[in-house]
Amino acid sequence: MVKPLALTLGEPAGIGPDIAIKAWLRRTELKLPAFYLLGDRDFVARRADILGLDVDLADVAVEKAVSTFASALPIVATGHVATAQPGRPDETSAQAALASIRHAVADVAAGRAGAVVTNPIAKNVLYRAGFRHPGHTEFLAELAASGHHVPQPVMMLWSPELAVVPVTIHVPLHEAVTMLSSKLIVTTARIVVAELKARFGVAAPRLAVTGLNPHAGEDGTLGTEDQEIVAPAVEKLRAEGIEVRGPLPADTLFHDAARKTYDCAICMYHDQALIPIKTIAFDDAVNVTLGLPFIRTSPDHGTAFDIAGSGRANPASLIAALRLAARMA
Repeated sequence: MVKPLALTLGEPAGIGPDIAIKAWLRRTELKLPAFYLLGDRDFVARRADILGLDVDLADVAVEKAVSTFASALPIVATGHVATAQPGRPDETSAQAALASIRHAVADVAAGRAGAVVTNPIAKNVLYRAGFRHPGHTEFLAELAASGHHVPQPVMMLWSPELAVVPVTIHVPLHEAVTMLSSKLIVTTARIVVAELKARFGVAAPRLAVTGLNPHAGEDGTLGTEDQEIVAPAVEKLRAEGIEVRGPLPADTLFHDAARKTYDCAICMYHDQALIPIKTIAFDDAVNVTLGLPFIRTSPDHGTAFDIAGSGRANPASLIAALRLAARMA
């Protein structure tokens, strides 16, 4: 890695600062790629004191992050202070979190950073401050917009054991069913295939597409969406030369033998994708946003307000996200 990774602060009251500090403290042992944390140095210092961790912090420009990384955790100021206590978001939380994300994207777009790695945000805190996006993924797509074109972001959850992509993401289940279309399945799968080839080194990606209904609709007796929406999308993708199977019953798609038959499972809604990967690989799964003009990874967990500042937060998923971002870059 010639360029450092831009790591966002996340929700200040959550475990993002905790795991960022813990990851940096293990930089030598784990041979981690250089990264810098976008935030408020005084806030990070206070969190380190609460955690009882001895950590050297350095306010730096991005250009000095790599040379600083071995001796101190590089902090790049965003201009927004954070004052929240662990587990208790306050009036500074939303703007500190959003400024960190905007700054990270700007750094990657300007060529100063190699990739964006985001710590978890608390959407309910952001909504109270006027945030209008369903989540991180959609906000990043808007920041990546060129002119009037907003790219279609695709959320992949990746681990060495399993990779999954939900076609519909952060919407209520009844809206997910309404949103689902053959076109959306096809465009999502195309992005997945392109990124698996370009970023993951998979020469001929194999996709498994789940059905929407139990048992993939049981020949139409448990719903016609699989016959009318999912199957035509699979046929179109197969006609384009993509190795794809489906619609397949989701309840038999994630055991050991089944996972060996595909590189990524394309699922119809959020929980259909996230429940299996969080069961199989909770500590080392990584959230990757595909379809953007830059690389973005994130830990596959939330803010964990209940353990913020306690020292119990596990940095494993953040470490996996940093490593994957460096590998993709």
